[in-house]
Amino acid sequence: MGSMGDDDMPYVDVLLVGAGFASFTLLNRLRKMGLGVKIFEKGAASGGIWYWNCYPGARVDSDTPIYQLFDKELYEDFTFKERYSGGKELRRYFKHIEKKWNVEEHMEFNKHVDGAVFDEKKHQWVVECSDGTYIACRWFIPCIGFAARRYTPPVPGLSEFKGDTYHTAVWPQHGINLRGKRVAQIGTGASGIQVIQEIGPIVKNLTIYQRTPNFCLPMNQRQLDPKEEEQKKANGDYEKAFNETRKTFSGFTYDFVEKNTFDDSPEDREKFYHKLLIEQGGFHYWLNTYKDMLFDQKANDEAYKFWRNSVLKRVKNKEKQDLLAPEVPPHPWGTKRPSLEQRIYEVFDQDNVEIIDVNENPIIAVEANGLRTKKGLVEVDTLILATGFDSVTGSLAQLAIQSTNGGTIADHWKDRLQTSMGIAIPGYP
Repeated sequence: MGSMGDDDMPYVDVLLVGAGFASFTLLNRLRKMGLGVKIFEKGAASGGIWYWNCYPGARVDSDTPIYQLFDKELYEDFTFKERYSGGKELRRYFKHIEKKWNVEEHMEFNKHVDGAVFDEKKHQWVVECSDGTYIACRWFIPCIGFAARRYTPPVPGLSEFKGDTYHTAVWPQHGINLRGKRVAQIGTGASGIQVIQEIGPIVKNLTIYQRTPNFCLPMNQRQLDPKEEEQKKANGDYEKAFNETRKTFSGFTYDFVEKNTFDDSPEDREKFYHKLLIEQGGFHYWLNTYKDMLFDQKANDEAYKFWRNSVLKRVKNKEKQDLLAPEVPPHPWGTKRPSLEQRIYEVFDQDNVEIIDVNENPIIAVEANGLRTKKGLVEVDTLILATGFDSVTGSLAQLAIQSTNGGTIADHWKDRLQTSMGIAIPGYP
């Protein structure tokens, strides 16, 4: 902490908001430059989104080792246990960073930033917290990500529901026992898919309200061999993987092959698709495929057809087949990020799971004991909102950050997103 603020107001060179990957990266670099740095985190522990992501099945969709900070000092004595790490594993990783980098002396948990105003005379930000305290800083850097504010859909009567309502973005840290319950879930995005996989087998019945089918891909999850991973580190494979992510179209370690879809015979194409989708799993079928798949409709149709056939083999119920893998896709394959799954289609196919297409049967209202569509009322004990985030603009706009020209960031963005090259905004020094 410094002394450039008022006598009764603490001062720091740099204030970072949020205790996730971005803040920890900046902390490590800025303090090496001799700057005083403080991190305010509204949660009770570090991890950023991986503190809040504690819903059933929460897991990354990036292969080990690329979902971590690219720092040898950190990975040399930390090894992830699975190909795709779960929420608890990510928390273990953040504890490792805290200890390795001595982060604790810079951290303040349960500290919620409400807003900030720039003092033009002193050329510094004055940041206000919800506990009524203030801090001055030269550089104010919110590291809260693009998905830090949950989105609650404007469903009529939501407040009338007498059962329990949970949102995947703010799931209770202590967990929830849903065994034997009647559950309704709105949303089939990434968090929705992960929750369905976990709770489908244990609830009495599960009614899923789906707008668009999620074109899920097999995760092919597996435990990692610690000795094998240590050998990879020694051989430089980790560094090679990190470097590859900087060169590819997707930011993963693999890229499109230098071949178009119809350069191969139908037999060779089938073998190639099978290798990507079934044998390798992950996003290989999406981002390690023919180079024209995302850019040519006929090539895209061919990829969708193979994917659809793989789903039809796993879903026996004809009505569910049409909802999960329709003959005519609602959008070109791969133009929306697919989710990775471990057993989602088997769970969808269970007799205790019902899927309601909200395009055909919109939710008319949430009532005291359930959800009503034109098909009637579905009575439930628990409602899960797997509806994601007010993404991109919502994170910063939720803070009352004042412009020197008047108004807040929310006011500045009320009509459209406006920035200078994505990193600066007029009126916000």
